[in-house]
Amino acid sequence: MRQLNILLISTYELGHQPLALASPLAFLRQAGFAPVAIDTAIEPLTDEQIAWADLVAISVPMHTATRLGITIAKRVRQINPAAHICCYGLYALLNAEYLRPRYADTTIGGEYEGALRELAERLATNTLPPTYDTTQLVRLPFVTPERDSLPPLQQYAAFQRGDTVVPAGYVEATRGCLHTCLHCPITPVYGGRFFAIPRETVLADIRAQVAAGAQHITFGDPDFFNGPTHALRILRAMHQEWPTLTFDATIKVEHLLEYRDLLPELAELGCAFIVSAVESLSDEVLRQLDKGHTRADVVEAFALADTVGIPLRPSLLPFTPWTTLEDYLDLLHFFEENDLLDNVDPVHFSIRLLIPPGSAVLNQPDTAIWLGPLDEEAFTYRWQHHDPRLDQLQQAVAAVVEAGEQAGAAPAEVFEEIKALAYAASGLALPLTHTRSRVTTLRPPVPRLTESWFC
Repeated sequence: MRQLNILLISTYELGHQPLALASPLAFLRQAGFAPVAIDTAIEPLTDEQIAWADLVAISVPMHTATRLGITIAKRVRQINPAAHICCYGLYALLNAEYLRPRYADTTIGGEYEGALRELAERLATNTLPPTYDTTQLVRLPFVTPERDSLPPLQQYAAFQRGDTVVPAGYVEATRGCLHTCLHCPITPVYGGRFFAIPRETVLADIRAQVAAGAQHITFGDPDFFNGPTHALRILRAMHQEWPTLTFDATIKVEHLLEYRDLLPELAELGCAFIVSAVESLSDEVLRQLDKGHTRADVVEAFALADTVGIPLRPSLLPFTPWTTLEDYLDLLHFFEENDLLDNVDPVHFSIRLLIPPGSAVLNQPDTAIWLGPLDEEAFTYRWQHHDPRLDQLQQAVAAVVEAGEQAGAAPAEVFEEIKALAYAASGLALPLTHTRSRVTTLRPPVPRLTESWFC
């Protein structure tokens, strides 16, 4: 087996130190390789590093990361055309027909670490078949991620509670998802399957990050309660070893209701906030997305979380082909009237439905009415709303959010501008009661991570 120079690259992982680098680093080192990992969100990628590599593996777990990853792939092709380029992650298989052979020689989806190690071994022994595109949906013999060569946690998104800001780590207890929400990119890859990562592997990863300075842990599972027994075993062991360590996790609305009896224990174990994919308050939109919850369920979930003292931070998808202007105004009204503006990063009021190749949304019966062509370079199908005011409003809201982000504006100030845009689009007069003048409850600041969520 010849020496193989392997370069692993991440471009964006929601502000976290990339698990998509740390995990394959461990797998490849275990196989005898000595890969170099670069997170271009933090550190530069040099021409010398590209020229050195025989295999360049680029992590593409989501839309933004894929667009950034293609820029890297183009650069690799120019500097080192002999290098084998692999794209791995959710968006690799969804966009395989476009990525290969333009920008990638191989695409790997699903549980990618084993296939990535096999790819390296085949390259090192010159036994690689002509094509090597694969989706691995098998339980892997997980090893503890190796983070020693990655940028320190202090350079990534931190956990903020009031004026206190501390380093945050990131782990996953499960991968894939039991549920099949139609708009989710996990659905066409995993098809309702999920895999639990061994408790000791997760705890070892947490232990390494705590030693590196982490005082908060984000559980990045698509749904932390896909396996609630597994999740609680990890949390109990974590709390026993680090009693002051806080955490956040993503849990579906329907699971918050189903496992409501577990919420008090989550609070006792240090849960600082829960992220939940609310997406919409329109029952019609929720039905079209097959979210598994209703508007009434959302209201109940907020009440349950509030009762046990865990803030609920919703992710939203306000712009879909089925959304009406009335829906959007109702969404704004709900968060304003319930004093929940601090729970939502303003970017969530601007999110528009992305439809990657292979999306389950494409199988909906009314798709032909609003669906446009596939924009391969943008990794999404184009679509237009039957009411052009919605498309115009989304663009205006996105611009306001971006400007607010750059200016460091308070979420309530950005919300006020968004609300004005929405009322103007509807042709309605803005209510006299503005966000700044509203009398709000004396809630403590809602804990958050210091980087807003983007898809």
